[in-house]
Amino acid sequence: MSTFDWKTQVVVVTGASAGIGAAVVAEIARRGGLVVLVARRVEKLDEIARGLGTPRALVVPADVTRRDDVSRVLAMAIHRFGHVDVWVNNAGRGITRHVAELTDDDIDTMIRDNVKSALYGMQVALPHFQSRGRGHIVNVSSVLGRVPFASFRSAYSAAKHALNSLTENLRMDVAKDFPDLHVTTVMPGVVATDFGLNALGGGADSRSLPGAQPAEAVAAVIADAIELRRSGDVYTRPGALEMVIEYLRKLAAAG
Repeated sequence: MSTFDWKTQVVVVTGASAGIGAAVVAEIARRGGLVVLVARRVEKLDEIARGLGTPRALVVPADVTRRDDVSRVLAMAIHRFGHVDVWVNNAGRGITRHVAELTDDDIDTMIRDNVKSALYGMQVALPHFQSRGRGHIVNVSSVLGRVPFASFRSAYSAAKHALNSLTENLRMDVAKDFPDLHVTTVMPGVVATDFGLNALGGGADSRSLPGAQPAEAVAAVIADAIELRRSGDVYTRPGALEMVIEYLRKLAAAG
């Protein structure tokens, strides 16, 4: 395995205009990487890019729920930097509704924003990575994609379960023929962002919740996973994996 050099790494980050995405961009730039900032709000992207204090950044306004937009992101990144090394699918959205309250539109929105957006990123980046014989796809999921303990996030949790499954299937598909193509699922818990405020149906400000993890801490875990070329599940806070194992143990015992 070659030595990792951030100065040669081109990293695409979706949902980069706020929250975890903005923190990941800042962390990668701090480590010396080249970053491609992707989101719909160009003014916010420009503001974040200026704050990085480096010309090694590219802003690409795009709606990642549109496949053509995602393809355009890759084309622009290659035009500017020559290649892409890492694709971070971070864009997503929550919901505050219990199962009995869900509408067709709710389900469609959760799948579109949390699953299809990442699927497009995977499918667009994959041929480029295969042609180079290496690459890294990072899908930002949620602990709720493993343990659905917040029923008011029902459809969000279901969408993240679906994302986890797609990610794991892709990992299996590339493992044999492309050992240097890494596929990582990142599992944050509650993060101190405006996620709750932006959820469908509204919700509590995640920044006000006890124990909310700073977005910068999550970003550091993601950057470490990239640097260490980790595949599989990566939990961003201590004790999360043990919680998942205990949940599954109790679920099996209840059967």
